[in-house]
Amino acid sequence: MRGAGPGCYRLRVRALTTDMRRDDLRPYFLWDEDVSIGELRAVLAGAASYERDRLLGKMLREARDLDVWCFVRPADVAAALDRLRPRVGRRYRFWRFLIDGWRADGLLAA
Repeated sequence: MRGAGPGCYRLRVRALTTDMRRDDLRPYFLWDEDVSIGELRAVLAGAASYERDRLLGKMLREARDLDVWCFVRPADVAAALDRLRPRVGRRYRFWRFLIDGWRADGLLAA
């Protein structure tokens, strides 16, 4: 079979990691695309855009909640949550519960 064997996969992607300090590697929650932690950090720190919303929504859907805070502030999540609801999917209720609880406790501005 042509192309089969050890050298048949020429495309290399960055390794996955759970260490959010490794800017050169890919976060575990972006398992399906080759975006480094450094690139993700830059997009999320930038101005509002389609790409920022796409990656923030994906992160809220796939990442552990503690890892999210390595990239954004609770106020950022609160401001974007309703807009990102279709992208966040089943995790929307979790994030809504968290944000609403922090607001009720006075930890996050209403």
